[in-house]
Amino acid sequence: MQRAVAVVEALTAAGGQASLSELVAATGLPLTTVHRLLATLGEHGLVRQTHNRLYALGPRFLSYGEVVRQTLSTWAHPVLRALTEQTSETANLAILSNDRVIYLAQSPSPYTMRTFTEVGRQVDPHCTGVGKALMSALPDDEVRAIVEHAGMEPRTSQTITTVAGLLEEMAAIRSRGYAIDDGEQEVGVRCIAVAVPTKSVRLAVSISGPSARVTTERVPELAPVVLDAADRLALIVDGREAGGAVAAP
Repeated sequence: MQRAVAVVEALTAAGGQASLSELVAATGLPLTTVHRLLATLGEHGLVRQTHNRLYALGPRFLSYGEVVRQTLSTWAHPVLRALTEQTSETANLAILSNDRVIYLAQSPSPYTMRTFTEVGRQVDPHCTGVGKALMSALPDDEVRAIVEHAGMEPRTSQTITTVAGLLEEMAAIRSRGYAIDDGEQEVGVRCIAVAVPTKSVRLAVSISGPSARVTTERVPELAPVVLDAADRLALIVDGREAGGAVAAP
């Protein structure tokens, strides 16, 4: 079982597909073992072979992925609600999927004038707070690969549109611990986002609202609240929250 999981994790890390030799190198397992595990996984619809003889995650993972997203959303809602209560702004949970950011859950602000992002919406990572927070947890070469594939379309006059500028922003985010979208996705909106420090999945949590309310002066006050929410989410997702651990037999 452990070796089969290693193969699936190697495929996931490779972006969903890889050659046999790449999987052997990534897992450190013998070629014959990897080949046998791929055949077994293929029988269960978890792996398929492409026309160019690469191995890819199979269609069965699509249904698993939807269940995982719904589960993450359910787990996150109490934390997002608490974040909204503390800040009075809209709270979001997002995940990085290849070179896109997908919103998984949201807790709306009580104000009439508020931000709203439809759950399930996919956005570019380079111009959103959650996207930049997610990429800041990756090495620079992975950040570069993501935006070179996805592009860096200017959404507003504030959007970062060069790789050099984005990597400079990544260094700033890592230094202070949180990302800021200062009207880069939508004019008049400011967002504070933090990468959730989980071991298993790339998530980010954020609050967003009108720039007139989420002012630059309030950012140092609000950022620690978002950081606390990220830590809380990490405990839940990784099963380290009190009562969440699995007892030994």
